[in-house]
Amino acid sequence: MRPKIQVPDAETLALQALAFLAADDERLSRFLNLTGLDITQLRGLAQDPAALGLVLDYLLNWEPLLLEFAAAQAIAPETVMQVRRKLPGATEY
Repeated sequence: MRPKIQVPDAETLALQALAFLAADDERLSRFLNLTGLDITQLRGLAQDPAALGLVLDYLLNWEPLLLEFAAAQAIAPETVMQVRRKLPGATEY
């Protein structure tokens, strides 16, 4: 029998994704430019489950970044999709 793969908590993974974006100036700048957010709004994102879902949407819509994040977290890219479904505003990928 295969061991059950542990799926991370949705909000925790989204917060890790936000931290991943914020850790690199180029990644953060691109995220802010494409979402229309400014740096002062980042703290609010961390407290809003729907906004955290948008952070995961951002990763899911740019495969190279998704793969980089998944590798950094030592998770399968598909895990991000699974977790995204648990936050408000999810659509099918």
